[in-house]
Amino acid sequence: MEAPLLTPQDLIRPWRRATVVVGAIAALELVLLVGAGVRLIAKPLAHEIKHQAISAAAPRADAVTQSKQLKQAIRRTKAPPGKARPRNHVKIMVFNGNGRAGAAGSAAGRLQRLGYVIAGTTNAARQDYATSVVMYVPGFRAEAIRLAKDIGVRVVGPLDGISKPSLDGGELAVIVGA
Repeated sequence: MEAPLLTPQDLIRPWRRATVVVGAIAALELVLLVGAGVRLIAKPLAHEIKHQAISAAAPRADAVTQSKQLKQAIRRTKAPPGKARPRNHVKIMVFNGNGRAGAAGSAAGRLQRLGYVIAGTTNAARQDYATSVVMYVPGFRAEAIRLAKDIGVRVVGPLDGISKPSLDGGELAVIVGA
């Protein structure tokens, strides 16, 4: 019996199968190599990111100096007040910080009845103060604390956000809140 001759398609088919098998093996190797590369790169990268985060979170020398200055300022503001000047020797500028017409004027009248000298009344830069505030220029902390007690204000602090010329010669500022 004679064997038939092989056709050209019969000669090509084994090569197709071999190509598909080799391609699948190459794809699997590629996936494995990418996974190994990610693992090799990711670990040192994560370590470096952690190191940078720790060094960024560590306190710097200037931050330590700032915190010392802040602690000193807090101690000064919490220090017991000295002897307060008489009420008629203290000038007060009254600011309306709640937006209601006449609030600064009525507060100024109340302060005059208590014996304080009123430097003037005007509107504050903002009209949304939730509570009244007493502020003082350096050297008038004792007077500010006494004024706050006189009018029932709980917030007392050094002059902040108001320029000294806007006090019209006053040493204390009262911002009337809601």
